[in-house]
Order: sequence, then C-alpha cells, then structure tokens
Amino acid sequence: MPTDTMHPIAKEADIGTVEMVEEKVPTIEDAELHAAINALTPAEQKKALRQIDRRLIITLGLLNSASLLDRSNIGVALIAGLAKDLTLVGSRFSLVILVFFVSYVSLQPVATVAMRKIGPRIFLPTCALLWGAVTLSFGFVRNWTHMLPLRILLGVFEAGALPGSAYILSCWYPRYELQTRNTVFFLIGITIASSGGILAFGLSQMHGLGGDIGLGLYRVAGDPSTQQPGIAGWRWIFIIEGIITIVLGAIVYFLIVDFPEKATETFGLKFLTEKETAWAVARVELDRKDVRIEPFHLRTYLTNAMDLKIWAFAAIFGLSSIVTFGISYFMPIILNQGLGFGIVASQCLSAPPSFAAALVMYGFAILGDKYHIRSVFIIIDGILCIVGFAVLGFAQNPSVRYFGIFIATIGSNANIPVLLTWQANNIRGQWKRAVCSAILISHGGIGAIISSFVFRDGDKPGYLPGVIAAMVSMGLSVVVAVALVIKFHNANKRAAAGGKVIEGLEGFRYTL
Repeated sequence: MPTDTMHPIAKEADIGTVEMVEEKVPTIEDAELHAAINALTPAEQKKALRQIDRRLIITLGLLNSASLLDRSNIGVALIAGLAKDLTLVGSRFSLVILVFFVSYVSLQPVATVAMRKIGPRIFLPTCALLWGAVTLSFGFVRNWTHMLPLRILLGVFEAGALPGSAYILSCWYPRYELQTRNTVFFLIGITIASSGGILAFGLSQMHGLGGDIGLGLYRVAGDPSTQQPGIAGWRWIFIIEGIITIVLGAIVYFLIVDFPEKATETFGLKFLTEKETAWAVARVELDRKDVRIEPFHLRTYLTNAMDLKIWAFAAIFGLSSIVTFGISYFMPIILNQGLGFGIVASQCLSAPPSFAAALVMYGFAILGDKYHIRSVFIIIDGILCIVGFAVLGFAQNPSVRYFGIFIATIGSNANIPVLLTWQANNIRGQWKRAVCSAILISHGGIGAIISSFVFRDGDKPGYLPGVIAAMVSMGLSVVVAVALVIKFHNANKRAAAGGKVIEGLEGFRYTL
C-alpha cells in the first residue's frame, strides 16, 4: 500500500541527503538548511549518523531492556518460589500486577513534559537509578502486601522511560529512517528481556547463599517455621537485576544525549561537533519543520489531545498491549502449568518466541522504511496474533500449542515499533509529539491492566477467557488500523487537490 507523495523525504540512495519532493521556490531558510547538510561530505554524514545511532539507540535500548526486565521478572520469580513463600495465589498476583500500571499510566503525560523540561541526560538515568533501587527492594519483602507499594513506586519511576525514549527517538530522525531505529531500539529491549527467563534460572540457582538472615525458601508454603537457611533463589532474581539497573543508570549519565538542538551541550563521552549537530537538525527540519520547540502552555499542550487520530493510535497500542503483556507475564506460567513443561524448561522456553519475533520485526522495519508504509504490517501482525492464540487456546498437543505462542509473540511484539513509528510519522510539533507519546504508551499500560484481569489465576492452565480476549482485541486493532488508512488516504487526496493543509505544513502528507 504505497504512501501518497510527501514533502520532504529522505532519499534511500543517500541516507544523509534530503530532497524536496514538490516543485516550489526555495526559501532562504531552506537554502540555509541545505547548506548545513552539504557542509558535510557523504562520508562525514554517514559517520555522524552512525555516532547518533550508537549513542542514542543502544543507550535507550539498554534502558528499555532494564525497564522490561524489572517490571516482568515477577512472573519468573513466581514459579521460582515467590508464590510459595509469600502465598501469592489467586487474585493476589493479578492485583500486584495491576497496581504497577495505575501509577505507570497516570504519570506518563507529566513524565514526558518533565523530560522535555529537565532534559533526557538527567531525567532518564535518574529514573533508572530509582526504579533499580525499588527492584532490589523486592528481594527483601516478607509479605505479599509489601509488594503493593513497591510496585506502585516502580510504576512511578518507570513512567517516563518508554514514552520519553519514543519521544526523543522521533525527534532525531526523518520519518523514513525511523521505523528501523525504533525497531532496533525495541529489539535490544526484548532480546535482553526475553532472556530474562534464562537469567532468572541462573540467579535462582544462588538459592541458599547469603547467610542465615531469615530470607530463605519455605519448605511449606506460608510457614516461616519451615524456612531454609540462606537467601531464596527468587529473591536473588530481584536483588541482582536491581543492582544491574542501578549500575546501568550510573553509566547512562555519561552516554545519554539531549535533543538535537542541544546535542553539543553534553557531558561524558564526546558526541557531535557543531557542524554535525547542524546537519542533524537540518535533516529533520527539511523533513517536517518541527525541531524548534514552542513555549509550553498547559492549555495548548492539552489541546493537542483533541486530535482524534492520536486516540486511534493509542487504541491500537492498548489493544495490542493486552496481548503483549499477557504473553510477557503469563507465558512462564502457561508453559509450566498449561503445557506441562518443568520449571527450568518453562523459564528457558520463554526466550525463543521473542527471538523469532525479532527477526520478523526487523524485516518489517526494512520494508517499511524502504517503501514508506506502516499500516499493512499492523494488519499482518493482528492476523498473526489471532491465528496464534487460536492455536494456543484450542489445540491439544503441547508442541502445537507452543507453536501458537511463537506466532502470537511474533504478531504482538512486531506491532510495537511499527505503531510507534506510524504515529510519529503523522504528527508535527514538539509538544504534540510529547503528548502523543504519553497517550500512546499510557494506553499500553491500560492494555496491561486489562490483561491482568483477563488472564486470571482461576482460569489456569488454559487461560481460555484471556485467549478469547486477545483474539478479539487484535481483531479490533485491525479494524481501527483500516479506518485510519481510509481517513489518511482521503486527507492526502484532499490536500493534493488544494484542500485542507495537513498538520499545518503545506506539502505534508500522511503516511499510510
């Protein structure tokens, strides 16, 4: 499904060159922007782009992986002894999952504004230090109710991580280089996070280490008198992963970069020169003219939320997140209790479906940026999820059902970077970009809350209501995506015929 002609776009043949698509008389500003681009040779442009990719995508990807690990490690800890020691059974587990997302969702609009005001160099690593400390604290709880305030705090400190990362990535790249970058960013996160089961198994083998300090595993569920010496293996999962996040947060202080217009104002490792910064800013300005930030006014910021397409993107993300978080939190339990695999096998078998999703995700990114399309992949992902959950929910053979998990994981995970890119491609303005990122990611949290209710402990081992809810949600996401395609196609035709200007920029066209 080709995208209608846009203005301007990056030439595929030369990643550092931006050309104007529509015939028009160049303005003085455009001439200055072209001069900033031509100030670097093609080799220098590629070198600068590689530097941006390394410092931005890898650093943010590592932070995202820590965030994903620290919020979802409770699933693998549960089958490693957490449920037995703290009697985390029945609806208690769903409640512990739920409270995280209450703070996580509600604070995201505030968090994106805070990051823009404070700057990502201070905001993001500080958040990582704080949520790492909270993760570590989980290793010392003695009652399941103690986990509730800690999960709320975890949501507070993680609230700005993903929307902030999505926001800053969208500010650095022209529209048709963004899906590949969003995908690599997300791939780093899920590749490391999907290895969390394997890591958790290794850490759980530390069971008994640490001396007799009253944190050992119970021989009888909920009975402290049967406690074994040392620190329980499930506690080591939280302790070590929390320490890793704290160390990572400290390192990120010296690696993270600011927004493009402030790229030379950095500490730590050397980043871009002034010429390279001017080149990076010029590319984005020629693409959509929204590098410069407008003064912040609360009413204007909130008015951006009146754009219905923002809520359509958010709806797709929320519906997809019901599936994504359901798989993330409940896959080890489904493998263990639903498909009959042992604890070790369940922890290790959680990883391969995510690795398969990574390959599909990257293939979609290459095609999406090359052909300037997004929606077709969201529709394909939705269909894959429906098929995958049908196999998981209604097949009898455990191996066939595990194959269903593969298909569903591919569809749900591959959807995220495509959707992040699709919404970023179709909006302009710094504060609109910030509020859109916050609304989009917050709906992911709402999807996770729904997931915690539809994948209920009482429905084990098949989780049939959750399976049906996942199929329905992905079907609805396909319907919304098709409706957006129709809306955008009609708007592009109207603008090309001299009608309403899109996003306040003459020549701007929606990406389909």
